[in-house]
Amino acid sequence: MDKRFLSCAAVLLLTASTAFAGGILTNTNQSIDFLRNPARDGAIGLDGVYSNPAGVVFLPEGLHLAFNWQYAHQTRTITSTNPVFALGRKNGGNNVKTFEGVADAPIIPSLQAAYNKGDWSIQFNFSVPGGGGKCEFADGLGSFESVVGGIAHQLGGLDQIAAALGQPAPGVSGYDMDGYMQGRQYYFGFQLGAAYKINKNLSVYGGLRLLYGDAVYKAKISNIQVKTANGYMNFGSFLQSATAMVDGGMMAVNDKLAKVNAGIAQYEAAGVPAPADLTAAKAQLEASRSTLQGTGDSMNALQKYSEGVNLLCNQTGLGIAPVLGIDYRFGRFNLAAKYEFKTPMHMKNESTLNEASEIPAVNKYRDGEKVSEDAPAQLAIGAQWEISDAVRLNLGYHHFYDKNVTWYNNSQDLLDGGTNEYLAGAEWDITDKLTVSGGGQLTRYQLTDAYMNDMSFVVNSYSLGLGFKYQVSDHVKVSAAYFQTNYENYDRVTSEEPRVSDTFTRTNKVLGVGVEINL
Repeated sequence: MDKRFLSCAAVLLLTASTAFAGGILTNTNQSIDFLRNPARDGAIGLDGVYSNPAGVVFLPEGLHLAFNWQYAHQTRTITSTNPVFALGRKNGGNNVKTFEGVADAPIIPSLQAAYNKGDWSIQFNFSVPGGGGKCEFADGLGSFESVVGGIAHQLGGLDQIAAALGQPAPGVSGYDMDGYMQGRQYYFGFQLGAAYKINKNLSVYGGLRLLYGDAVYKAKISNIQVKTANGYMNFGSFLQSATAMVDGGMMAVNDKLAKVNAGIAQYEAAGVPAPADLTAAKAQLEASRSTLQGTGDSMNALQKYSEGVNLLCNQTGLGIAPVLGIDYRFGRFNLAAKYEFKTPMHMKNESTLNEASEIPAVNKYRDGEKVSEDAPAQLAIGAQWEISDAVRLNLGYHHFYDKNVTWYNNSQDLLDGGTNEYLAGAEWDITDKLTVSGGGQLTRYQLTDAYMNDMSFVVNSYSLGLGFKYQVSDHVKVSAAYFQTNYENYDRVTSEEPRVSDTFTRTNKVLGVGVEINL
């Protein structure tokens, strides 16, 4: 068996837990106002503590509080094509298989608070700007199963060795396995800052954002079986019998080779060339020994997976970065911009993987390892036009500097560029108490086949949101909204002969309610 294959197997089996470590998507849905109209970057409202902090200073004097609750349901679907899947017991001979992960985040909270006095606004924001839930792949991933299927395919080569040794062929022709993967990731954000009103039309903001990351990754491959001529057999037991066969063959070959070498030595001692059939036998035996040695090394390398794989890794990290903002009003127009600096993050591992591996990629999950997972800088620009006292139009643009961060193994270098988002929306005050709004967001990543994998992926999308806000009393407003993201498919082909490919897509639906208190 090819040692390079075994190394690849080990990498995939152990790195499959990265499903949700360090994706490039930053959560911007930090309020119900965003859900009902995503283009809030140029709007003046309490949600601006996150989206337009410089504009919050133009709210009336006093204490302003907003509490938001969101529920999000997501799916991540990978349709994988690989010829080794046809060997799987549960796959019915098909080489195409769909792997689906379900992610539920029943509670995504956020809090905005501002105290305005004179020309100053002191602000605080708590949110979940990254992660936000748990995703579970009940059947594992294609990168799990393709490794096990590849091992079964490679083990079919034992038949030739068995025939050469005069032993019954194992007849490996398939596999069975149970796969499972779960990832949970939360980045809790705390932002504190102040806005200052330079004059009646211009304000600026400065603050600090602190991120605390907490993540848990679980990966499991169990009940691995090998289909042999005598039926399905536990992988560990099969390895024992196959190793015994190879070891017995090695002893027999070494014994024969010793006798041949002794015969050749006698001819050499007499100064007579050894017969051609004797030297040919030596070459054949040495080739057989080399084959058996390579197969034996492969068997030994597979022993660590004889009982499957069970990996648990906990990660925590902390980072801090400045945030700057500006807002300018003239007539019925409002313009605003915000820049969030890059947040350097190092996630520290507590893992069941205690010793360093000879495979560098596996060390991402080694106990005590510090993994680079920076949050990218973001530029947000927004505009609002009050067509009338009751109707407002909004536009926005976001750019995430994804290539100017440091991620594990410098995976940011595999991207073609940063993320761009384009936003538009409208609000209508139907009455003095009721406001309805709606809007959309177009998200475009600069992805490459080298960056995409089934353990962590994003795809281009467009989102639509709608909702309302109602003035319950002079001091209390309530709001509700629905937000849905529609994703494209991303097709990646890694091999044409044989055909190995993946199609990635997702779904996302969010429901939220909130209350705003002004004192």
